[in-house]
Amino acid sequence: MSAPPIETVVVDGLALANELRAELAKRIAGHIEAGRRPPKLVVVLVGDDPASASYIKGKQRACARIGMDSAEHHLPASTSQKQLLDLIDTLNRDTGVDGILVQLPLPKGINANAVAEALDPAKDVDGLTPMNQGRLLLGEAGHRACTPLGVMEILRRNEIPLEGALAVVIGRSAIVGKPVSLLLQQANATVTMCHSRTRDLAGVCRQADIIVAAVGVPRLVQRDWVKPGAAVIDVGVSQVDGKLVGDVDTDGVCGVARIVTPHRRGVGPMTITLLLCNTLDAYEARLAG
Repeated sequence: MSAPPIETVVVDGLALANELRAELAKRIAGHIEAGRRPPKLVVVLVGDDPASASYIKGKQRACARIGMDSAEHHLPASTSQKQLLDLIDTLNRDTGVDGILVQLPLPKGINANAVAEALDPAKDVDGLTPMNQGRLLLGEAGHRACTPLGVMEILRRNEIPLEGALAVVIGRSAIVGKPVSLLLQQANATVTMCHSRTRDLAGVCRQADIIVAAVGVPRLVQRDWVKPGAAVIDVGVSQVDGKLVGDVDTDGVCGVARIVTPHRRGVGPMTITLLLCNTLDAYEARLAG
């Protein structure tokens, strides 16, 4: 006799993000009432990528809604690496700027690693500098990448047990896969990091209490990959026939997974919200001196 279907929670990431943004707005209001300036996030965009431009507008709207200042430096695609590094140096030294985000991807000819190294770690609110990545590896305080933080917040707010859990992370990027693996380890989960050359990936996933899919393969994670009651977090985004799809067959895993995040209104809103959270934390750290 087959097990009865599980009532899967399809996580509303936007609703969770709004809860967290309300908490951030209260913190900011307290600073303003005390006569302090609001925190400020500066976003740097190089080139004319439509997806990046749309993403930045979303960030600016989110800032405005919680009382945070924001500014954008939109540079042409012909900008040289030196010009970009000079701008970053100026923003690093500006005491009125708390967080700096350089939107990726950057045009050809600009070394993204060199740009990350140029950022002041205290203002690196997307956790991309070698200093902040090293602090994550060592378990020391520092800014963490926003998408992995969003994943952890979704797990926490859905009361998913992490201590002793078996977690599988599919994808090993420096932006998502590696940092979320480290964050899960720091929460005392046992983590297996998988990738395109992992043998019997489906079999590995079937053992997992938590699956984080961040590899960019459309609907990779199928129903029969998921252990009953597992938490499934979909971070990947791909385009199929002009439509965006995630790494997880969301409809397919419903009835098996305890929770699943959809590719829309899932992790994305939380990523932006954790960027705001990191900026506010940077601001408060500066106030503490």
